[in-house]
Amino acid sequence: MGDAAGVGPEIIVKALRHQSIYEKCRPVVIGDARILQRAIEVVHASDIRLHNMNELKDARFAYGSMDCLDLALLDKNIPFGKLSAAAGNAAFHYVAKAVELAKEGFIDAICTAPLNKEALQLGGHPYPGHTEILADLTGTKEYSMMLSTAKLKVIHLTTHVGLLKAIEMITPDRTFNVIRLAYDTLKRAGNENPKIAVCGINPHAGENGLFGNGEEEEKLVPAIERAVALGMDVTGPYPADTLFFRAMRGDFDIVVACYHDQGHAPVKVLGIESGVNITVGLNGGIIRTSVDHGTAFDIAGQNLADESSLIAAIHSAIELSPLTLHD
Repeated sequence: MGDAAGVGPEIIVKALRHQSIYEKCRPVVIGDARILQRAIEVVHASDIRLHNMNELKDARFAYGSMDCLDLALLDKNIPFGKLSAAAGNAAFHYVAKAVELAKEGFIDAICTAPLNKEALQLGGHPYPGHTEILADLTGTKEYSMMLSTAKLKVIHLTTHVGLLKAIEMITPDRTFNVIRLAYDTLKRAGNENPKIAVCGINPHAGENGLFGNGEEEEKLVPAIERAVALGMDVTGPYPADTLFFRAMRGDFDIVVACYHDQGHAPVKVLGIESGVNITVGLNGGIIRTSVDHGTAFDIAGQNLADESSLIAAIHSAIELSPLTLHD
């Protein structure tokens, strides 16, 4: 459900008013029933009835009856748009419950509404965000964040660290592992031979040593060569200032970005409402997708939040899941 003080509950209710969701999957909300009931009232969703339950076996999976696995962690009057340690703690436990159910095979994918990183810390959970929580709870060492839109897909070598630390963290092994994660994820989604482009670290990808200290040759090129030797269609490193345009034109299926802003900025220029955040490489093959926006405290509780990114994230979860209602 995400942070109860943000727009997560509202966009969940709005998304689950779309009958097409129920035609493709069996959605269950893990969260707080009292908060979801408040969200139903905020968005004037009189056509939605909340089905509160304590166990998944009691789910109805019926359009118009929103199944909620109720953890009952919060007061229904928690303020909108305010940092809350209680909301941050609850957001963590919703994710933890989802991971538990995924590990046990009761659910096929996890789709997360936004949490607030500061609230998460206030709630006693020192993680930079969802990705790191999921990696820790699944015991995963090699994972990555992928951003996906209809026009552009980006996977990251590093994310929530400073730029100097990010460059330090990039190694040939890390680069190869992320290339492999990109390749495996796109193949799983039905692309038999994905075209993967690796972005340079320095301006103009180093310009043959003119910029930087040979980082491309040291940290990226060996991994590209290793992937190519295994039959993957991988090229680069390319200058960032032209690569994303080429990828959106259709030259490549996915771009490997070296650090957070290098990958995030082009995707968000396309429109935050269209993006999906995907955690790839989690142990056990667990699928996790998310909206590509934050808690939007400034508009929480005002029925202004757009559910488009959440709908896209749900559809991505369905696409990447090993099981669907059509199997």
